Amino acid sequence: MQSIDGFSVLITGGGSGLGRGVAEDMAARGAKVTITGRRVEKLEEVAQAIGPNCAIAPGDVSVEEDRIRMIQTAVAHGGGLQGLFNNAGNMLRGPITALAAEDILEVMNVNVVAGMRLTGLAAPHLEQYGGAVVFVGSGHTRRAFPGASPYAASKGAVEVLAQVLAAELGPKGIRVNCIVPGAVPTEINVRAGIAGSFEDNKARLNSMVDDHPLGRIGTPQEIAEAVDYLLRAEWTTGASIVVDGGLALGVSYK
Repeated sequence: MQSIDGFSVLITGGGSGLGRGVAEDMAARGAKVTITGRRVEKLEEVAQAIGPNCAIAPGDVSVEEDRIRMIQTAVAHGGGLQGLFNNAGNMLRGPITALAAEDILEVMNVNVVAGMRLTGLAAPHLEQYGGAVVFVGSGHTRRAFPGASPYAASKGAVEVLAQVLAAELGPKGIRVNCIVPGAVPTEINVRAGIAGSFEDNKARLNSMVDDHPLGRIGTPQEIAEAVDYLLRAEWTTGASIVVDGGLALGVSYK
C-alpha cells in the first residue's frame, strides 16, 4: 500500500463532520489536505486546528467555477493531486407528495453531479500519480428509511457512479471507490434528525443504537480510517466499503 505521507488530497465538505474527520486524519498522517465548503469561518477553524498541512478553498461544489478553483487550490497547495474525497452532501427529508422538483434536483446536483464533475476535473492530475477517488454513499442504500427518497436515490446513484468511473479510469491508473457509512453524529445528520449528540437527540440516537450489533453509533474518525485505506490501497477499485457497526444487517435489539 502507498504511504499517505506527502499525499495531496482534496476534501469537499471539509468544514465539519466526516470531511473534517478525514482532513484531520490525513493531515496527521502527513498528507497535505485542501478542504472546501461554503462557510469560510468553519474552514478557517479546521485549518487553524490542523496547521500548515491544510489549505482552504471556499466555494460551492454545485458551481462549476468554484469546482475549478478547488482543484487549482489543491494542486497548488500539494504540488499536485493524488486523492479526491467527494464528501460534500445535501439531505432533504419529507413525504414524496410534498417534495418540490427543484429541491430534489438540488440534492442530486450536490450529491451526484458535483462529485462527477470534480472527478472529471481532477482526473488529469490524479493520472500522473496513480491517484484515487473516494465517494460517500449511505446506509440509506442498504435499508429503506421513509421520508428520505431524494437522498437515498442520490446515494444509490453515487455507488453506481463509482463503479462506472472505476471501470473508465482504471486504465489511467486511477482507483475509484465508495465508502458507505452508517449512523455517525455529523452536522448533516443532526439537521435531518437522524443523529446528533445524546443531549440534542437522545431518543433518536438510542433507537439507532439498538439497531447496531456493536451497540453504538460510529465516529468520523472511524470513517476516516476506511477512507485512508481506500486512498492508499493499490489494488482496490470499484468497491463499496460498508462501515456501519452492522446497521445494514437489519437486526434490532430493542
